[in-house]
Amino acid sequence: MPSDATSLTVSAYHRLRSDILASRLPPGRKLKIQELSQYLAVSPSVVREALSRLSAESLVVAEPQRGFRVAPINAEDVRDLTAVRIDIELKCLRRAMSEGDLAWEAAIVAARHELVRTSYDLRDLSDEWTDVHAKFHRALVAGCDSPWLLRIWDQLFVQGERYRRINVMMSREDRDLRAEHSMIAQAVLDRDIALTTELMTEHLRLTETLTLQSLMSQDAAVA
Repeated sequence: MPSDATSLTVSAYHRLRSDILASRLPPGRKLKIQELSQYLAVSPSVVREALSRLSAESLVVAEPQRGFRVAPINAEDVRDLTAVRIDIELKCLRRAMSEGDLAWEAAIVAARHELVRTSYDLRDLSDEWTDVHAKFHRALVAGCDSPWLLRIWDQLFVQGERYRRINVMMSREDRDLRAEHSMIAQAVLDRDIALTTELMTEHLRLTETLTLQSLMSQDAAVA
């Protein structure tokens, strides 16, 4: 593929990926090639290539004879994903706390500071906050010495971002994300495995609970 076409595909891929993670393209939404081609101002072939890449990440489902659709989300998937995320997250964190050096610690401090200083609205999380949030969580596990564990972690984190955007409407007004993240970061920096395990598990389980409540609310509205 020519370099200019590759650049267009990469741009289209990132745009669609961002829209999916932000639920601007909601779960289950049919993705019409011609419609997206006009929206992105690129050719249909570029859109197909971008959707194929997203399909490889399980963000998009390719349906034989029916085209593409944003991957759906259901309660069973949320529960399974959360359980696996907790397992992998804690494995990565334990190894990071065991092997992480001063540069790793400094990166966590910097990422925490950036996250604390970035404004957010629980009801409408911005793309900027989402990017800084992802940077923070990646900094926590970056000291892990297993490339394969980190690859799996990244795949799971991306999937988790999809349903985190769905649960924001169910978030309690008193949920203090800054405090949650700061306590987790401090526990990791202190290399306190027991406290890190407790705080991270609670952090991810709360997101799961809010997501399940959101899905139940959506189902009730449809019924």
